[in-house]
Amino acid sequence: MGAFDDLIHQGKVRYIVASNYSAWRLTRTLWETDRHHLARFESLQPFYNIIKREDYERELEPLCRDQNIGVISYSSLASGFLSGKYHRNSDLPGSPRAKGIQKTYMNDQGFTILEQVQVVAAEVAATPGQVALAWLMARPGITAPIASATSVEQTRELLGASSLQLEAGLIDRLNQANEWKK
Repeated sequence: MGAFDDLIHQGKVRYIVASNYSAWRLTRTLWETDRHHLARFESLQPFYNIIKREDYERELEPLCRDQNIGVISYSSLASGFLSGKYHRNSDLPGSPRAKGIQKTYMNDQGFTILEQVQVVAAEVAATPGQVALAWLMARPGITAPIASATSVEQTRELLGASSLQLEAGLIDRLNQANEWKK
């Protein structure tokens, strides 16, 4: 952390960000930087999406909110699963990520959540990817989600999420589709 502090004081870096830190590790790092009067992490980049919620929400979310740590989540579209191109009892799309998605997300829980995302998307005249990103942007403490696109058309489509405001009732329905025990 001393080296990061030096880089900031030299003007070579403005802010430092942690990625994939557990809550205990982030807490320890924040404590050490405070104790030694060093620059601290200003943002965290966790794995987080509407399907894989528990790891972030249980410990990292309250910590980041308490400590004013920005959160820029990655895998926001669950490696493309939440784009809507995957379906129950269908062949896999020809994407390089499909095999990993099959192992991680193509199960009853994943499809139940995806189907609710698709229902909400139809109700608000949006795409499933836009709804998944809008849900993330509505989460307390989320600064921004990271989503990747493989074409200009996908980029334009995903940017539409920035103007999509989900009503509280829709957010509640999406949350209930994947409610883990807190």
